[in-house]
Amino acid sequence: MASSSAASNLTGKKPWIVGDRPFAFLLLITSFVSFLAAAALVLDRLELYKNANAVLTCDFNAFVSCGKVMEQPQAALFGFPNPFIGIVCFGIVFAVGMSMLAGAKFARWYWVCFQIGVTLGMIFICWLWFQALYVIAILCPWCMVVWAMMIPLFVWTTIRNLVHGVIPAPAGLVKFLSNWGWTIVVLVYLGVIASIFFRFVNLFFTSNA
Repeated sequence: MASSSAASNLTGKKPWIVGDRPFAFLLLITSFVSFLAAAALVLDRLELYKNANAVLTCDFNAFVSCGKVMEQPQAALFGFPNPFIGIVCFGIVFAVGMSMLAGAKFARWYWVCFQIGVTLGMIFICWLWFQALYVIAILCPWCMVVWAMMIPLFVWTTIRNLVHGVIPAPAGLVKFLSNWGWTIVVLVYLGVIASIFFRFVNLFFTSNA
Protein backbone atom coordinates (compact mmCIF):
# COMPACT_ATOMS: atom_id res chain seq x y z
CA MET A 1 0.00 0.00 0.00
CA ALA A 2 1.11 3.57 -0.69
CA SER A 3 0.58 4.59 2.92
CA SER A 4 2.82 1.87 4.37
CA SER A 5 5.43 2.50 1.68
CA ALA A 6 5.52 6.18 2.48
CA ALA A 7 5.84 5.50 6.18
CA SER A 8 8.60 2.93 5.73
CA ASN A 9 10.64 5.21 3.48
CA LEU A 10 10.59 7.84 6.18
CA THR A 11 11.81 5.53 8.94
CA GLY A 12 14.46 7.38 10.89
CA LYS A 13 13.80 10.57 8.91
CA LYS A 14 10.55 11.69 10.48
CA PRO A 15 10.39 15.34 11.53
CA TRP A 16 10.64 15.55 15.31
CA ILE A 17 7.28 17.31 15.59
CA VAL A 18 5.34 14.21 14.46
CA GLY A 19 6.66 12.14 17.34
CA ASP A 20 4.02 11.35 19.94
CA ARG A 21 5.25 13.70 22.68
CA PRO A 22 6.19 16.69 20.48
CA PHE A 23 2.93 16.40 18.54
CA ALA A 24 1.02 16.13 21.80
CA PHE A 25 2.60 19.38 22.98
CA LEU A 26 1.68 21.01 19.66
CA LEU A 27 -1.93 19.95 20.20
CA LEU A 28 -1.89 21.22 23.78
CA ILE A 29 -0.39 24.62 22.95
CA THR A 30 -2.50 25.39 19.89
CA SER A 31 -5.75 24.16 21.46
CA PHE A 32 -5.13 25.89 24.81
CA VAL A 33 -4.39 29.27 23.22
CA SER A 34 -7.37 28.90 20.88
CA PHE A 35 -9.60 27.84 23.77
CA LEU A 36 -8.63 30.97 25.71
CA ALA A 37 -9.38 33.14 22.68
CA ALA A 38 -12.76 31.45 22.18
CA ALA A 39 -13.53 31.81 25.89
CA ALA A 40 -12.68 35.52 25.74
CA LEU A 41 -15.08 35.90 22.83
CA VAL A 42 -17.82 34.08 24.74
CA LEU A 43 -17.35 36.41 27.72
CA ASP A 44 -17.47 39.41 25.40
CA ARG A 45 -20.62 38.06 23.76
CA LEU A 46 -22.24 37.64 27.18
CA GLU A 47 -21.24 41.21 28.04
CA LEU A 48 -22.98 42.44 24.89
CA TYR A 49 -26.09 40.47 25.84
CA LYS A 50 -26.15 42.38 29.12
CA ASN A 51 -25.26 45.74 27.58
CA ALA A 52 -25.61 46.21 23.83
CA ASN A 53 -23.58 49.44 24.05
CA ALA A 54 -20.65 47.92 25.94
CA VAL A 55 -17.15 48.74 24.68
CA LEU A 56 -15.04 45.61 24.70
CA THR A 57 -11.31 45.45 25.42
CA CYS A 58 -10.67 44.33 21.83
CA ASP A 59 -12.63 47.23 20.29
CA PHE A 60 -9.90 49.49 18.90
CA ASN A 61 -11.61 51.26 16.02
CA ALA A 62 -14.26 50.73 13.34
CA PHE A 63 -12.06 48.20 11.51
CA VAL A 64 -10.54 46.27 14.42
CA SER A 65 -13.36 45.39 16.77
CA CYS A 66 -14.68 42.15 18.25
CA GLY A 67 -17.95 43.88 19.10
CA LYS A 68 -18.55 45.00 15.52
CA VAL A 69 -17.85 41.50 14.22
CA MET A 70 -20.30 40.00 16.72
CA GLU A 71 -23.05 42.15 15.27
CA GLN A 72 -22.67 40.42 11.90
CA PRO A 73 -24.64 37.28 10.91
CA GLN A 74 -21.35 35.51 10.11
CA ALA A 75 -20.57 35.53 13.86
CA ALA A 76 -23.41 33.06 14.49
CA LEU A 77 -23.39 30.90 11.38
CA PHE A 78 -25.34 28.03 12.96
CA GLY A 79 -27.71 30.17 15.00
CA PHE A 80 -25.48 30.54 18.05
CA PRO A 81 -22.16 32.37 18.58
CA ASN A 82 -19.27 30.72 16.73
CA PRO A 83 -16.95 30.77 19.78
CA PHE A 84 -19.07 28.06 21.41
CA ILE A 85 -17.92 25.76 18.60
CA GLY A 86 -14.34 26.67 19.38
CA ILE A 87 -14.68 25.92 23.07
CA VAL A 88 -16.01 22.41 22.36
CA CYS A 89 -13.67 21.55 19.49
CA PHE A 90 -10.47 22.90 21.03
CA GLY A 91 -11.41 21.15 24.25
CA ILE A 92 -11.45 17.88 22.29
CA VAL A 93 -8.05 18.65 20.72
CA PHE A 94 -6.63 19.41 24.17
CA ALA A 95 -7.99 16.10 25.47
CA VAL A 96 -6.31 14.23 22.60
CA GLY A 97 -3.00 15.93 23.40
CA MET A 98 -3.27 15.04 27.10
CA SER A 99 -4.15 11.45 26.22
CA MET A 100 -1.08 11.16 24.00
CA LEU A 101 1.14 12.50 26.78
CA ALA A 102 -0.31 9.82 29.03
CA GLY A 103 0.74 7.19 26.50
CA ALA A 104 -2.55 6.60 24.71
CA LYS A 105 -2.42 5.02 21.25
CA PHE A 106 -5.28 5.63 18.87
CA ALA A 107 -6.52 3.45 16.03
CA ARG A 108 -6.26 4.58 12.43
CA TRP A 109 -10.02 5.31 12.25
CA TYR A 110 -9.63 7.70 15.18
CA TRP A 111 -6.90 9.65 13.41
CA VAL A 112 -9.01 9.72 10.25
CA CYS A 113 -11.86 11.26 12.25
CA PHE A 114 -9.44 13.68 13.91
CA GLN A 115 -8.09 14.70 10.50
CA ILE A 116 -11.60 15.29 9.20
CA GLY A 117 -12.41 17.43 12.22
CA VAL A 118 -9.26 19.53 11.95
CA THR A 119 -9.77 19.92 8.19
CA LEU A 120 -13.36 21.08 8.66
CA GLY A 121 -12.08 23.51 11.31
CA MET A 122 -9.51 24.88 8.87
CA ILE A 123 -12.15 25.28 6.16
CA PHE A 124 -14.35 27.15 8.63
CA ILE A 125 -11.43 29.40 9.62
CA CYS A 126 -10.68 30.13 5.94
CA TRP A 127 -14.31 31.06 5.42
CA LEU A 128 -14.24 33.37 8.44
CA TRP A 129 -11.00 34.94 7.18
CA PHE A 130 -12.61 35.64 3.79
CA GLN A 131 -15.75 37.06 5.41
CA ALA A 132 -13.74 39.26 7.77
CA LEU A 133 -11.53 40.71 5.06
CA TYR A 134 -13.69 40.88 1.96
CA VAL A 135 -17.31 40.94 3.13
CA ILE A 136 -17.66 42.76 6.46
CA ALA A 137 -14.18 44.37 6.36
CA ILE A 138 -13.72 44.20 10.13
CA LEU A 139 -11.01 42.32 12.00
CA CYS A 140 -11.53 40.55 15.32
CA PRO A 141 -8.26 40.29 17.33
CA TRP A 142 -9.32 37.17 19.22
CA CYS A 143 -10.42 35.55 15.97
CA MET A 144 -6.98 36.22 14.50
CA VAL A 145 -5.41 34.42 17.46
CA VAL A 146 -7.46 31.35 16.53
CA TRP A 147 -6.39 31.73 12.88
CA ALA A 148 -2.76 31.76 13.99
CA MET A 149 -3.18 28.55 16.00
CA MET A 150 -5.21 26.68 13.40
CA ILE A 151 -2.54 27.01 10.72
CA PRO A 152 0.19 24.91 12.42
CA LEU A 153 -2.45 22.61 13.92
CA PHE A 154 -3.84 21.77 10.47
CA VAL A 155 -0.50 21.59 8.66
CA TRP A 156 1.19 19.33 11.20
CA THR A 157 -1.84 17.15 11.84
CA THR A 158 -1.96 16.47 8.11
CA ILE A 159 1.78 15.79 7.89
CA ARG A 160 1.66 13.62 11.00
CA ASN A 161 -1.09 11.49 9.47
CA LEU A 162 0.77 11.25 6.17
CA VAL A 163 3.99 10.17 7.86
CA HIS A 164 2.23 7.54 9.97
CA GLY A 165 0.32 6.16 6.99
CA VAL A 166 -3.11 7.30 8.15
CA ILE A 167 -3.53 9.17 4.85
CA PRO A 168 -2.29 7.18 1.83
CA ALA A 169 0.14 9.23 -0.27
CA PRO A 170 3.27 8.76 -2.43
CA ALA A 171 6.50 8.63 -0.44
CA GLY A 172 7.90 11.61 -2.36
CA LEU A 173 5.00 13.83 -1.37
CA VAL A 174 5.23 12.74 2.26
CA LYS A 175 8.96 13.45 2.33
CA PHE A 176 8.50 16.87 0.71
CA LEU A 177 5.79 17.96 3.13
CA SER A 178 7.75 16.61 6.08
CA ASN A 179 10.84 18.58 5.10
CA TRP A 180 8.95 21.78 4.36
CA GLY A 181 6.25 21.70 7.03
CA TRP A 182 7.41 24.75 9.00
CA THR A 183 8.14 26.62 5.78
CA ILE A 184 4.55 25.99 4.70
CA VAL A 185 3.32 27.33 8.05
CA VAL A 186 5.42 30.47 7.68
CA LEU A 187 4.29 31.02 4.09
CA VAL A 188 0.64 30.74 5.10
CA TYR A 189 1.28 33.24 7.91
CA LEU A 190 2.88 35.62 5.43
CA GLY A 191 -0.05 35.16 3.06
CA VAL A 192 -2.55 36.03 5.78
CA ILE A 193 -0.52 39.08 6.86
CA ALA A 194 -0.23 40.24 3.24
CA SER A 195 -3.96 39.79 2.65
CA ILE A 196 -4.73 41.93 5.71
CA PHE A 197 -2.22 44.60 4.68
CA PHE A 198 -3.46 44.93 1.11
CA ARG A 199 -7.12 44.78 2.13
CA PHE A 200 -6.69 47.64 4.60
CA VAL A 201 -3.80 49.39 2.87
CA ASN A 202 -5.69 52.69 2.77
CA LEU A 203 -5.85 52.75 6.56
CA PHE A 204 -2.07 52.68 6.80
CA PHE A 205 -1.55 55.70 4.57
CA THR A 206 -4.65 57.93 4.66
CA SER A 207 -4.12 58.96 8.28
CA ASN A 208 -1.16 61.09 7.25
CA ALA A 209 -2.90 62.63 4.27
